[in-house]
Amino acid sequence: MTVPQPPEPIPGARLLFSLDPAVSHLNHGAFGAVPIAVQRAQQRLRDEMEANPLRFFTQGLVDRIAHTRRHLAAFLGADPDGTTLVGNVTAGAAVVLQSLALRPGDEIVTTDHGYGAVALSVARECARTGAVSRTLPVPLTATDEEVVEIVRDGLRPGRTKLLVIDQLTSPTARLFPAAALVAVAREQGVPVLVDAAHAPGMLPATVASAGADFWVGNLHKWAYAPRGTAVLVVAPQWRERIQPLVVSWEQDSGFPIRVEWQATLDYTGWLAAPVGLFTLRSLGVDRVRAHNAALAAYGQRVVGDALGVAPERLPEPGGPAVAMRLVPLPPGVASTLDAAREFRSRIADRLSAEVSIAGWNGRGYLRLCGQVYNTPDEYDRLAVRLPTLLAQG
Repeated sequence: MTVPQPPEPIPGARLLFSLDPAVSHLNHGAFGAVPIAVQRAQQRLRDEMEANPLRFFTQGLVDRIAHTRRHLAAFLGADPDGTTLVGNVTAGAAVVLQSLALRPGDEIVTTDHGYGAVALSVARECARTGAVSRTLPVPLTATDEEVVEIVRDGLRPGRTKLLVIDQLTSPTARLFPAAALVAVAREQGVPVLVDAAHAPGMLPATVASAGADFWVGNLHKWAYAPRGTAVLVVAPQWRERIQPLVVSWEQDSGFPIRVEWQATLDYTGWLAAPVGLFTLRSLGVDRVRAHNAALAAYGQRVVGDALGVAPERLPEPGGPAVAMRLVPLPPGVASTLDAAREFRSRIADRLSAEVSIAGWNGRGYLRLCGQVYNTPDEYDRLAVRLPTLLAQG
C-alpha cells in the first residue's frame, strides 16, 4: 500500500501564526495555537481594561460576555440559554460533578479512554461525597457497535448517576459514537457528560446532535480562541441545579451568568474568541477540517512506516474529519506516564519536534496532529530521525 498524498497547503495559512519556525509543532491538540489576529484583538481588549479597569468591569462587561456566548453557541449549534463560558473542559466537568449532589453508593461510570484530569476530578468528587467511580475498558480496536454494547452492559440504572464519555478521546485519538451512547444511557435513565475537548472547530457534528445532558468543549484548541476559552452546554432540566465552583456577585442571576462571572478574572480571552472563529471561517471551515485530517493521516503513515508498523496496525480514528492520529511505539517504550513524559521531552530537545506521547494500557503511543501551519516535510523529518532516537535507548 502506498502512503496517502498530503493535502495541498492552504495559501498564507502558516503566516497567520507566530510559532517558532525552528520547531515542528505537531501537537496542536494539546494547547492549540492562537492566530496573530486573535492575539492582537485580545491585546486591544487588555489595553482597554488597563486604561480604565473600573469602567471595563462595571459598565457592560456582563452583556459583552453574554454576546460572546451567543456567538460561540451559534457556531456550535448549541442553545445559548443553556451555554456558559468556562476556562476549559476540566473546569466545566468539575462544575457538573459538584452540582450532582452525589451520595454514598452512587456511582460515576467512565471509560479507560478518558482524559486524566477529568478522571482526577471524578475521583475527588467521589472521595468528597462517598460515591464511587467505575471504569469500563474499551479496546482500541472496538467498533462503534462494540463500544455501545460495552457501555450498555456497564450501566446500572438507579445506581449510575452519571456516564462520562469522550467525543474524541485525548490519549487514543478515537472518535466515539457520542449520540448513540447518549441514547443508550437515556434508555436506562442515566445522564451523560460528553467531554468534547477536541470537537469545536475540528468536528462537524453540532452540540444538539449529541443530545447530552452536559456537553463541554474547548475553543482554544481547534477553533483558534485564546487559551482558557471553553463552553459548558446544559440541558434545560439541569440548568437550575448548576452551581459555580466559586460564588460571586452574579450568583442570584442564575444560570448561565452565575457560572461565568468570577469577579476579577481576565475575560479578554473570551471576548476575543469570535475573532478566532472569524479566522477559521476566512480560511474555510470545511477546507481546514479536510486539510488537517488528511495531513494527520499522512503523518501517521510516514512515521508508522519508519517505525516498521504495518498500515493495518495503525489505529483508525473512527471518522474522516479527525485531525489526530496514533502511531504505536515499540513495546516497552513510553509505556508509563513518567516514561511518556521523558520520551516526549527527548523528542522536543533532540528533534525540535513537539508531539504527544501517551502510555495507555501498558503501551506507548505517539499522537500526531495536523493543522494549517504544518507541512508534510515536518512529518517526513520526524520519520527519518525518530528511529535513530529510539535506537539510542
